[in-house]
Amino acid sequence: MTKIIPIIIAGALASQAFAQTPAQQADSFYKQGQAAEKAGDPVAAETFYSKALKADPSHANARYSIGQLKLTSGGIAAQGREAKFGAVLIPAFQLDGASFQEALDALSLIIEKQSKDAVTPNFVVEDPTGQLAAKKITLNLKNMPSKAVMKYLLGQANAKARYDEHAVVISPH
Repeated sequence: MTKIIPIIIAGALASQAFAQTPAQQADSFYKQGQAAEKAGDPVAAETFYSKALKADPSHANARYSIGQLKLTSGGIAAQGREAKFGAVLIPAFQLDGASFQEALDALSLIIEKQSKDAVTPNFVVEDPTGQLAAKKITLNLKNMPSKAVMKYLLGQANAKARYDEHAVVISPH
């Protein structure tokens, strides 16, 4: 019986050694918030920063970051969408004299298929002068990320892309 008490006390002391202080918990949540922000997920970042502030209301970095999120969340989300869009691997992309719109439609279908509908690009072409509509696209690409395919496509059309909240907006360069 006397040996059991030291074991219980040692176990209690060991569990206390592994317990985090509120400041350590706040730092951990803050780091998770930073990771979510880098991954393009402002909602998760805000959740982690809020948890950091709940654990330690005086955590200055979390307080600053949650304030900055209110200003930059749209841009962070756009970066996340761009990264998600660009990560889809396209096994083959072949066009011969297709219109710019046909090329975009083909790319959209391939991205949806390859991502198993996890990524659904919404291309919006802002081309009031009709410059892009007249472009013919010829490409023969294999095993490339969709971001690279898009770069080639935009290069042939002399166009640029902007990743907005709900669409990839394409306009002449």
